Amino acid sequence: MQHQDVIVIGAGAAGLFCAATAAARGRSVTVLDHAKKVGRKILMSGGGRCNFTNMYTSHENFICNNPHFTKSALSQYTQWDFIGLVNEYGIAYHEKTLGQLFCDDSAKQIVSLLMSECAKHQVTVTTACEILTINKHEKGYHLSTSKGQYSCESLVIATGGLSMPKLGATPFGYQIAEQFGMQVTPTRAALVPFTLHTHDKDVLAELSGVSVEAATTCANTRFNEGILFTHRGLSGPAVLQISSYWEAGDTVEIDLLPSLDLTVELNRAQTQQPNVQLSTVLSTWFPRRLIAQLLGYFEIENKPMKQYQGKQLEHIANQFKAWQLKPNGTEGYRTAEVTLGGVNTDHFSSKTMEAKDHKGLFFIGEVLDVTGWLGGYNFQWAWSSGYVAGQVA
Repeated sequence: MQHQDVIVIGAGAAGLFCAATAAARGRSVTVLDHAKKVGRKILMSGGGRCNFTNMYTSHENFICNNPHFTKSALSQYTQWDFIGLVNEYGIAYHEKTLGQLFCDDSAKQIVSLLMSECAKHQVTVTTACEILTINKHEKGYHLSTSKGQYSCESLVIATGGLSMPKLGATPFGYQIAEQFGMQVTPTRAALVPFTLHTHDKDVLAELSGVSVEAATTCANTRFNEGILFTHRGLSGPAVLQISSYWEAGDTVEIDLLPSLDLTVELNRAQTQQPNVQLSTVLSTWFPRRLIAQLLGYFEIENKPMKQYQGKQLEHIANQFKAWQLKPNGTEGYRTAEVTLGGVNTDHFSSKTMEAKDHKGLFFIGEVLDVTGWLGGYNFQWAWSSGYVAGQVA
């Protein structure tokens, strides 16, 4: 039986950061993970460059059944704290857009930072270790694993969600929560591309590879970023963002020209260029490929501007400004960046991530019912929740 003060299950962003934080207080810490490599999701994040935080992080960038739950952790360990650590390690980074910070070089640098922090404080990281059973006892917890028996005072669950099963995602964390009598909020894929119904897909698949600035709206929430047409459906930041708010059967409204009043522009063009075709006028703002497909898709006749009468131009503008699209579904966990839902946060102290009814048991990171927007917010939740648990575990 190996005894440690703290055992962390999960060698991802939250788990490794928590382990290093606890060990820095003088605690003996072991991290156990069923995968062969640590931080696999970190390594492929941000196109291999890891969008490790967002400069504008606040509790408002998270979806949680308790909208106040993230406030304490995010204020105890902020984005500026993690940026300071990145600077200490001399890792070069840049802001891509909207406060999103990426490594200039590689996501490997973030994994290396985490492993260095762990090594500095003598954390043991054991991979390819399957957890067989977990039992509570008087002084903490007993774990039976494929690599022997462990006991600990504090047990931290940092097993992530269900997204990207090829990288080792499993429902293990939810099963532990249920074992200890905790409720798990229903989960689904989030930050994920939409798939389309056949009648939409047949037309729009021709636009595969085309991207435009657009705004997506669903459930009273709006995101103004890019959308990308794919051979399966729709992707791009504005689509990934709104997918977290979409439920099966919902219609998504897409504004393909969020920066302009298209009715005004079309009326002006009719006055100034009466003999010019509608498609030519629209090509001022849209790729020609897009116009060719969408005019047919929206059942709009392409003719000289002077031939449109009454409210026809307003109707055309409305098709582009308030396109009503009902997705068939999403690409699911295979490509989802995160999991919506998870272990109900009502079971935990928001200051420490410790379970209210189980002393010494902590849940951190994505396994909880906390989902950040696209753009580095989920990593910041990993750092912040890992830090506050590491301060007391």
